[in-house]
Amino acid sequence: MIDGTAVGDTAVDTRPTKIMYVAEATAHGGRDGYVTSQDGQIELKVAMPPALGGDGNGTNPEQLFAAGYSACFHNALVLVGRRAGLDLTGSTVAAKVGIGPNKQRGYGLAVALSISLPVLDQDVATKLVDAAHEVCPYSNATRNNIEVTILLG
Repeated sequence: MIDGTAVGDTAVDTRPTKIMYVAEATAHGGRDGYVTSQDGQIELKVAMPPALGGDGNGTNPEQLFAAGYSACFHNALVLVGRRAGLDLTGSTVAAKVGIGPNKQRGYGLAVALSISLPVLDQDVATKLVDAAHEVCPYSNATRNNIEVTILLG
């Protein structure tokens, strides 16, 4: 071990060197309540989905995470694509976030990102997606923490 890092460890430090923006939200009542953002842009009812025993009469943390990850990853694609001079017309990113029990008697998440880059050839699209996965803060936060599957179609 050298400076707290195991020899051969390929971990990369992806922590921000400067905080440029802080989002603030508050949950009231957990999974059967509501969430608000400090700036008033978000005020949503939260409810357990039927698959987890709820009535589904509201959004849930997994939907919010899917929305955030898909928007963030798409923005990373646009950023990297713009730098490379690529045409991303018609591109989309859809995220599926699954939740289930883990081996530690808690719960874990899994993510599948479905990416469409209709005007790019497969090799260029693959390189772009790989580069975006290194840039995206959600990808950096989840790397080696949860399973993230990327489907390029």
